[in-house]
Amino acid sequence: MTDELILEPLTASAFAPYGDVLDASGEPDKLINAGFCARFHNRARVEFIDGAAGISIFEAQCRALPYALTLLERHPEGSQAFIPMSQDPFAVIVAQDDHGKPAHPRAFITAPGQGVNYLRGVWHGVLLPLSGTGLFAVVDRIGDGANLEEYILPAPLMVRAP
Repeated sequence: MTDELILEPLTASAFAPYGDVLDASGEPDKLINAGFCARFHNRARVEFIDGAAGISIFEAQCRALPYALTLLERHPEGSQAFIPMSQDPFAVIVAQDDHGKPAHPRAFITAPGQGVNYLRGVWHGVLLPLSGTGLFAVVDRIGDGANLEEYILPAPLMVRAP
């Protein structure tokens, strides 16, 4: 694993192996509410082995760059979506799986109005708001059993601005 990650812009194509970018880009699928509301339909692949979808509110402390990342986690039982409740950027760190361990990490920076949905089992960093309130709506699996695996990195990864 590299010892440094440079934040790159979050795009749907770059993030596709890890999940979905949640935003209102492109043309809406349809207009609703007598034409006063644009619906961008079905923007995320929400998946659960069992349990049910729940919506929680997370309030994370803002972090500064450079940031020393020491922990990655994943959720084997269900996807997890983070929808910011402000227009402030946050860092998104993901990694591929290599026989139960994270490998080839990447770091993204969100644009205003973007959220993410991590697919089930995708390694990701902790919630990293960089400014603002740190307030997020989170859609994830609510149910019995362990749905969290953590991996402590052997050496910190420094996450830096471009």
